[in-house]
Amino acid sequence: MIEHQSTPGWVAVENFLSDAVVRPDRSLKRAVTSALEAGMPPIEVAPNAGKLLKLLVQLSGARRVLEIGTLAGFSTIWLAQGLPDDGRLVTCEYLPLHARVARANVDDAGLGHKVDIRVGAALDTLPELESEAGPPFDFVFIDADKENNPHYLDWAIRLGRPGTTIVVDNVVWEGAVLDASMDPVNAPGIISTLQMMGDDPRLDGTVIQTVGSKGWDGFALAIVR
Repeated sequence: MIEHQSTPGWVAVENFLSDAVVRPDRSLKRAVTSALEAGMPPIEVAPNAGKLLKLLVQLSGARRVLEIGTLAGFSTIWLAQGLPDDGRLVTCEYLPLHARVARANVDDAGLGHKVDIRVGAALDTLPELESEAGPPFDFVFIDADKENNPHYLDWAIRLGRPGTTIVVDNVVWEGAVLDASMDPVNAPGIISTLQMMGDDPRLDGTVIQTVGSKGWDGFALAIVR
């Protein structure tokens, strides 16, 4: 696992932007606190990135959202806040403890009626979603184990439709996309995902680099053709 590095300046700017513009509510702050109390790693998205997810859901007009990687529900809350009241979010979490904490946080935020938390390996859950033959997902956020990102991206396409928006987090990984030996566990999956996003005729995408409390990273944004 690569060690993410930050600088005081990056963090100070992020905090200013969060306080001045993003303004996460009490339920979001509680989600971060509850994760720490439960011994989870502090790897949730930064507040400005979470708010971006909410706005992208709204801009895309999404009514059905799929999230791969729940943790304590911080990004889940942002995504659910972007949905209309009758919208639906399915989020996949591998660890039962994380799912329990996330459920409490989502319910505390008053969003429980929108959110379905599926517990277990996402590569088991995603075929189940396909077999349920529900409507396609309009928006997909991928933020889980990087080794399986290419599989998650393929499932996002299969469970989506033309026009579905896909966001993949952690795609710069402290520059490890240029040197997979920096993180032999995670970097190959990240690199393969980016190559797939550029090569797959089903997708049109781009990547944005970011810096902040989570170090030097970035996210990929794509639309299903």
